[in-house]
Amino acid sequence: MLGLSEPEMTALSLSLTASAQAVLWSLPLAIGLGWLLGSRRFFGHGLLNAVVHLPLVLPPVVLGYLLLVLLGRNGPVGALLYDWFGIRIAFSAQAVVIACAVVGFPLMVRAIRQSAEAIDPRYARAARSLGASEARIFVTVTLPLMAPGILTGITLAFARAVGEFGATITLAGNIPGRTQTLPLALFTVTQSPGGEADAMRLCLLSLALAGAALLASEAIARKMTPMEARA
Repeated sequence: MLGLSEPEMTALSLSLTASAQAVLWSLPLAIGLGWLLGSRRFFGHGLLNAVVHLPLVLPPVVLGYLLLVLLGRNGPVGALLYDWFGIRIAFSAQAVVIACAVVGFPLMVRAIRQSAEAIDPRYARAARSLGASEARIFVTVTLPLMAPGILTGITLAFARAVGEFGATITLAGNIPGRTQTLPLALFTVTQSPGGEADAMRLCLLSLALAGAALLASEAIARKMTPMEARA
């Protein structure tokens, strides 16, 4: 398939699977934070916003190192997980998912926050005047209105996770068949003599995946934007 070798297909499969899992597990928190940052103003708002978006500006290797310090065998969280549950995070398939989730999370929150900021507060006030509870307003009014941002955020976070390299190689390593994702496979073949053709094939595949995700994000945004807003 696509002229890829079996190890390359395994790396592609791991990238797609880990990225999907990363988006799925982080989506509820992203929706909550996106709504909170976009619709509320409170003490510490700017600090929380900065912390959430910190992975966007940190070098990925620095981010991966911090995750390794936190989740490594002797780290404060990693040691507890290993001692209590026998779970080792670093250099495992779970580490790939965590690295993908962390780097893609700010993009998801940002898109959702922008949708939350654009919601007219009169909709919620009208629902309250009809006796709707805050929970019902969030589920039946706020969430549907945030849907364009949620879908756009999912798409962008997935694309970012598929292309993640620095945090992944630092936290999960580059173990073929276990933690080697598509970018790590590309890195590996570039270090091998005569690997130019393989590197170009993987590079083109990465470009195709990223381009498809960006086109999908744009299509979702246009599809779900009201006609009057586009005029």
